[in-house]
Amino acid sequence: MKYILVTGGVISGVGKGVIASSFGTILKSCGIHVTSIKIDPYINIDAGTFSPYEHGEVYVLDDGGEVDLDLGNYERFLDITLHRDNNITTGKIYQHVISKERRGDYLGKTVQVVPHITDAVQEWVEKVSSEPVSEDGRTPEVCIVELGGTIGDIEGMPFVEAFRQFQFRVKRENFCCAHVSLVPQPRSTGEHKTKPTQASVRELRGLGLSPDLIVCRSEKPIGQSVKEKISNFCHVSTEQVICIHDCSSIYRVPILMESQGISEFFNERLQLKIEMPRPRRFMQKWSDLADRYDNLRKEVKIALVGKYTKLEDSYASVAKALQHAAIAAGHKLNLKYIEASDLEKDTKLSDPVAYHEAWQQLCKCDGVIVPGGFGKRGIEGKIEACDWCRKTMKPMLGICLGLQAAVIEFSRHILELENANSTEIDPETKHPVVVDMPEHNPGNMGGTMRLGKRRTVFQPNAKSVLKILYGKVDYIQERHRHRYEVNPSYVEKLEAAGLKFIGRDESGERMEMMELEGHPYYVATQFHPEYLSRPLTPSPPYLGLILASIGKLSSFISRGCRLSPRQYHSDGDYSGVNRSKIMNEDDLVTAAKEKLTCLTQAVANGSL
Repeated sequence: MKYILVTGGVISGVGKGVIASSFGTILKSCGIHVTSIKIDPYINIDAGTFSPYEHGEVYVLDDGGEVDLDLGNYERFLDITLHRDNNITTGKIYQHVISKERRGDYLGKTVQVVPHITDAVQEWVEKVSSEPVSEDGRTPEVCIVELGGTIGDIEGMPFVEAFRQFQFRVKRENFCCAHVSLVPQPRSTGEHKTKPTQASVRELRGLGLSPDLIVCRSEKPIGQSVKEKISNFCHVSTEQVICIHDCSSIYRVPILMESQGISEFFNERLQLKIEMPRPRRFMQKWSDLADRYDNLRKEVKIALVGKYTKLEDSYASVAKALQHAAIAAGHKLNLKYIEASDLEKDTKLSDPVAYHEAWQQLCKCDGVIVPGGFGKRGIEGKIEACDWCRKTMKPMLGICLGLQAAVIEFSRHILELENANSTEIDPETKHPVVVDMPEHNPGNMGGTMRLGKRRTVFQPNAKSVLKILYGKVDYIQERHRHRYEVNPSYVEKLEAAGLKFIGRDESGERMEMMELEGHPYYVATQFHPEYLSRPLTPSPPYLGLILASIGKLSSFISRGCRLSPRQYHSDGDYSGVNRSKIMNEDDLVTAAKEKLTCLTQAVANGSL
């Protein structure tokens, strides 16, 4: 097993996750099987109890693990399926060691950070790195480990010490350290400053880890003289200094890295036996994706009505899923974040400016997404957004709490159930159309929700746009994260009025997918489809929202859920919408003939 450790310096949030994902993307393009581990030095067992303002969104894995959002980057970039143990926290390590101590495994010994905690980290990494994460079930060959935080943080010290020992445990030819550092460019001087990077590398070396690769993050491209300066002061050659400036999209990052010889470096440093030189169409999918993103001209404006809009990372996977779908549909995504509480009538009295601005943004959008969340704040604003979308025939996608808000709104205004609500918001409501699940609410908060990948079964003979988008299958599997559900007692009344629950769990008692009859696209899901969206395989509910927002959903369905020839991929995949719906050669020939006919006519009448 080969290991690549990614550390960060100067500031947090410098982009270690994207850098680590890009390493994996390049290696996977070289035919190397890759896995990833994210280390978070906080004492929490997992990310499940975090406020989105604290650490961004909580990403959910197939096995129900609630983990750091960087694991979402790994899964999207590498198209792999990670496990809860791929996210290591200080809390997990200490819990593991304390449990062993209580069992008597360390009987007679004083349990200390060194060697017991550091040994536990090394054993955990070795164990997890060998677990298959790809569909073929093959054991990974390279494990990319990202150490969260910045070098020098007191909570990260045990992990740094663990990897100082680990490099000798696995031998030098199997271990590589990449340090990601910020190279600022103050406006007062206009030149890039290398002192923060020098200090960060000096501290890392003082702790026993010498970086083999320094990845310099900057706003603008870095010149050769700056690279040479970093090389001189940081004990690396200029070829080991990689410069990653702010790109037009994250899809450019792997391409920018490869242009600086990163695959050759890893091949030599880790003795990977990669075929050299690279094939002519090496990383062609990523080049095509990046080019397509940069050349999008038409725009689709989507309003996200959420509770945590002050930090955009709170909806990282939702934004990525919308972007994947927009690219597949040939449009540039313009995502507007609207604070749900600003849409409420109480805000009209307390802050009329925020109220009118929020409604103005909502009215200008092409489509609306109402994502998940917890707690009372902002719920009435989500209900107002659902009400407006239903009445104005605006395309709307509700996710988790968004489905519950749509059910509450429909119950109040169509079924005329006065003050219908969720027991999460109003435990004393006379019409609890949304209730908690007792088996998933035992009192503890962490890890007790309905989590992970679960089966959703489409109802027989149901007229459903979602079923068509998913490829007319009998069931699907998506990831969940919720503690409340639609009250089965009200389902019959809701369906009789036109709110159809076209997807349920295997027991038939839990409502998983909802569609409104007679509406162009008013759908909601209890699960979170954004977690399984990929750059080349957009999530069907999100793709449906984008297509409905640009007025192309009907034509897309009439073509058998195939995009137009303009979105056809060089690798033969229609943006991954339905891998079974690939355009055949006859379709391509027909499309080419039609285009040639149009061009001939244009030349003939002089309008070209």
